[in-house]
Amino acid sequence: MLFNSIDFAFFLPIVFLLYWFVTNKNLKLQNFLIVISSYLFYGWWDWRFLSLIIFSTLIDYWVGRKLQHEENQRKRWFLLWISIFVNLGFLGFFKYYNFFLDNFITAFTFFGTEIKASSLNLILPVGISFYTFQTLSYTIDVYKRKLKPTRDFIAFSAFVSFFPQLVAGPIERATHLLPQFYKKRRFDHLKAIDGMRQILWGLFKKIVIADNCAEYANLIFNNSADYSGSTLALGALFFTFQIYGDFSGYSDIAIGTSRLFGFDLMRNFNFPYFSRDIAEFWRRWHISLSTWFRDYLYIPLGGSRGGTWMKIRNTFIIFIISGFWHGANWTFIAWGTLNAIYFLPLLLTKNNRNNMNIVAQGRSLPNIREFSSILLTFSLTVLAWIFFRANTIQHAISYISEIFSASFFTVPEFDDIKNALITIILIGLFILIEWNGRDGQYAIDNLGLKWKRPIRYTMYYAIILIIFWFSGKEQQFIYFQF
Repeated sequence: MLFNSIDFAFFLPIVFLLYWFVTNKNLKLQNFLIVISSYLFYGWWDWRFLSLIIFSTLIDYWVGRKLQHEENQRKRWFLLWISIFVNLGFLGFFKYYNFFLDNFITAFTFFGTEIKASSLNLILPVGISFYTFQTLSYTIDVYKRKLKPTRDFIAFSAFVSFFPQLVAGPIERATHLLPQFYKKRRFDHLKAIDGMRQILWGLFKKIVIADNCAEYANLIFNNSADYSGSTLALGALFFTFQIYGDFSGYSDIAIGTSRLFGFDLMRNFNFPYFSRDIAEFWRRWHISLSTWFRDYLYIPLGGSRGGTWMKIRNTFIIFIISGFWHGANWTFIAWGTLNAIYFLPLLLTKNNRNNMNIVAQGRSLPNIREFSSILLTFSLTVLAWIFFRANTIQHAISYISEIFSASFFTVPEFDDIKNALITIILIGLFILIEWNGRDGQYAIDNLGLKWKRPIRYTMYYAIILIIFWFSGKEQQFIYFQF
């Protein structure tokens, strides 16, 4: 079920009314409603994959309970690895089986040995990369004794399957989200209004920015051999705003929807395209994943505490695994490796935590140094996104090579470029609103709060009108494939 679909437009109000007017006097019943609603939401794509979520829930609940009473370290380690094996086993089979098989066959063919093996026609379960990491955070934290295992199976099931963020995050930590299912929740009018504003902005990002950009990004990337360097550069820019509008838009809708039900989810994006270096970018982009890797992989590997070679090793491990997490293709690994190369000089010179504050804080415009840093970081990010979007590494290299050719200095040309200019204008408006609201949790967080109600609601209706008037062709959320 898509957030921007008619199905969800009916689903959400029904669940909301049942939640606050039918089950509001019984916490366990409220949590049970969340579980049923979440299973319905997820099963809308393919009910068969509900078995994976349910099985993962049962295993991790059982492991948590066993860890509570087990003091033998070897047995505790064994229990933890049961959880890791089950969760990453499902993820590895459905997402990476064919990738490893094809590369295994290619490697042996290169050395003159032919192996006959058949790929499987596997359907990737939607959101499997997200909910496996979320439930793993529970068993790891219980193992480390950072969290007491729950005895409430309904609450735990709701935590694993919570529908607003089930499919594409944010990837919540058990220490943050699970305790919220234990507490009585009361309807908060102000929190609900704030949630609706964030949902509205998320829909604008997705429907107006991402979906429109997707049409031109797909056209240019899918026919890149036919276009000049300037057109390819424009295509890369379209994809850059497509993936940001698409993914951060999903996160905004997820966080806003959660607020309607009395839950607080972690922030997942913090205006990343205004970053002044790559380290700052990764503190602001897909925050829930980058902090997950930091806490559960980077720090256990030694982080940046060791010598130079350990820092280099750990940096490349994190970024390459992050790339591979996104998909079973060498392009994602190349994307992760390129970001590691960007990041490494900052880490080795101890400049990776220079820009911790809001850019141009207290000022309307950045100074020349800030603007130059933002422009350089953005350009490097756009370059990396080409590997992320390309079909193969060869495709990415040829795409970039043409950008850096003499044809870069020509006027971009492709079918429907006149309508594309409208999208470019909308992107410009989007950037201005994001810049103005960069000190909030989302761009229109504080916009118009001090205005008189008629003026404020005129702004909201204007955004709604823009969404309907300039909506692009409906596109599936990019991160559903991950």
